[in-house]
Amino acid sequence: MIYPGACSLTLGHLAPLQVIESCQRAGLAGIEWWGKKHVPHGEIAVAKQVGNLTRNAGLSVSSYGSYYRAGISENEGLAFSAVCETALALGAPMIRVWAGNQGTAESDAAYFQAVVDDLSRIADMATESGVAITVEYHGGTLTDDPATVSELSARIAHPAVFFSWQPPIGLSATECLSGLEAVLPRLGTIHVFHWTAGKEPGRQTIRHPLVDGIEF
Repeated sequence: MIYPGACSLTLGHLAPLQVIESCQRAGLAGIEWWGKKHVPHGEIAVAKQVGNLTRNAGLSVSSYGSYYRAGISENEGLAFSAVCETALALGAPMIRVWAGNQGTAESDAAYFQAVVDDLSRIADMATESGVAITVEYHGGTLTDDPATVSELSARIAHPAVFFSWQPPIGLSATECLSGLEAVLPRLGTIHVFHWTAGKEPGRQTIRHPLVDGIEF
């Protein structure tokens, strides 16, 4: 089922109730809640409150936008068990995680395998709790290249692992669509925006209104 929603990170300056009201006014159907501010990892009471507010407003909790980085976070003090418990309290059907903390070009085979192993481990934990894992598409991680995403998908043979596709900045519409088609069998969410690569020194991206990308 496809329905429109918002990442609460986009409205990070607002309180949860204000985020919900903004989504209602925009005619959206769901919210992915931000794990750094709106629903911090491990704050179970907050998660329950925000989840109830969302559902009482007639919206779905689409996902829990965690900042768990596979292969990294467990050793840095963020236990996936705490992330999973928070997602359950929120009532989220899936947990967004990140494929490590460095890009493909900087990663050797051992690093890649460590990320794969941890993704498989946390997917088992999530499955036991009745939720799924969706891997963030992002630069500086192992989803920074369509070919690497394909390799990750092939090496993680777990039915609870999906991918949160978003358009790679700097690629053409044709290239973006090709990458999206490749991940369709394991697509969890689509993060829609219209950004282009900046040409000026020190300006990596230019953010455009979404409506401007209709004919892009």
